[in-house]
Amino acid sequence: MASKTALVVSAHSADFVWRAGGAIALHTAQGVDVTVVCLSYGERGESAKLWRQQGMTLDKVKSERRKEAEAAARALDVADIQFWDLGDYPIELGREPLFRLADLFRKIHPAVMLTHSREDPYNRDHPLVSQFAQEARIVAQAHGHNPGEKVLGAPPVMLFEPHQPEQCRWMPNVLLDITPVWEKKRAAIECMAGQEHLWEYYTRVALQRGVQAARNSDKKITYGEAYEAVFPHVVETLLPTEGRG
Repeated sequence: MASKTALVVSAHSADFVWRAGGAIALHTAQGVDVTVVCLSYGERGESAKLWRQQGMTLDKVKSERRKEAEAAARALDVADIQFWDLGDYPIELGREPLFRLADLFRKIHPAVMLTHSREDPYNRDHPLVSQFAQEARIVAQAHGHNPGEKVLGAPPVMLFEPHQPEQCRWMPNVLLDITPVWEKKRAAIECMAGQEHLWEYYTRVALQRGVQAARNSDKKITYGEAYEAVFPHVVETLLPTEGRG
């Protein structure tokens, strides 16, 4: 039986770590093949520490951010990480990348997709990527796109937490217990040397979401991640599933 797959669409090369590293590590440990698409390296707008170094160039920044992301992907046991190098601030999304992502959906048929919030007044790349990823999903569901191929079903779309959720009108309705894999996520976070100032911030976010997850369950949870589900959940029971006590 083929492994289940998941797709993470990340605007910049560090976003998948801060926002979904726990989910990635948790599901890879369960045998899910996770594909991460980094649409850019975050070379212009998210690499200030590198740009302060003497003699830094755009290509050097890209190279360093790629090395960091590859190391983080190894820490999380990512099956496949791709770098599309579409630029950032602003990111350049068009028809060719859209069909490329739709074709990737068709190739791996993910059981779930994780991507950015629909709004973010601080970083326009993020909502553009959210819209782009969801549009690619719709294209992959269209019978007229590359007729004869197996069309995509209806994988859930989970929007991971933006840096300032209140300003992004992002409403979490899924809390994920990442306590069993927290050390893997923290190791991945520490791979992102170009944004070291965010290490402790996202550790605090994980602790806060862990408290909220514990409050909304009867489980002992220390670390969590939060997501906004775009579509309704289709379930076979309204009773909660059993978990760690």
